[in-house]
Amino acid sequence: SGRIGRSRRDRRTRQRRVGRDQRSGSGSCAVADRVAPRAGPTFDDPRLAAHLHTARRVIARRTPVLLCGETGSGKEVFARAVHASSPHAGGAFVAVNCASLPETLIEAELFGYRAGDFTGAERRGRPGKFELADGGTLFLDEIGDMPLSLQVKLLRVLQQGEVRPVGSTQAIPVNVRVI
Repeated sequence: SGRIGRSRRDRRTRQRRVGRDQRSGSGSCAVADRVAPRAGPTFDDPRLAAHLHTARRVIARRTPVLLCGETGSGKEVFARAVHASSPHAGGAFVAVNCASLPETLIEAELFGYRAGDFTGAERRGRPGKFELADGGTLFLDEIGDMPLSLQVKLLRVLQQGEVRPVGSTQAIPVNVRVI
């Protein structure tokens, strides 16, 4: 019992030391690998902070922002930080992983659809992600995996500021920032 208590106490002490070392920038990697890093975005890197500042200025001017990075590099965290400090922070932040949507449904997901448009559709129709993000920010992750034909429709939405749901003849104006 004393031995188990001592090992738990040693582990807690080691974890506190690693946390303190991580904050100060020193410490041993062997111990640090066993302890989870602090959660949440940290923009201590001056280059990252400068990019965030630039993205905030650009998105305030209604210009879409393109973030490039590998999967898992923190694009969504960065996009949320831009949204949170933008004039549209009071609006919704809607994140869509374009690679996870089936090619046959991506148009309906982004632009919405009207009642009875296709088999399996909801009776009343459904608003798309652009409508849900109206007044806020839409983050389109893995946009390069989107079919080219849909990228053309997306460009039209960005230029015109309106979406046309699948099966509808009416365009719906949207005020959305796209990252």
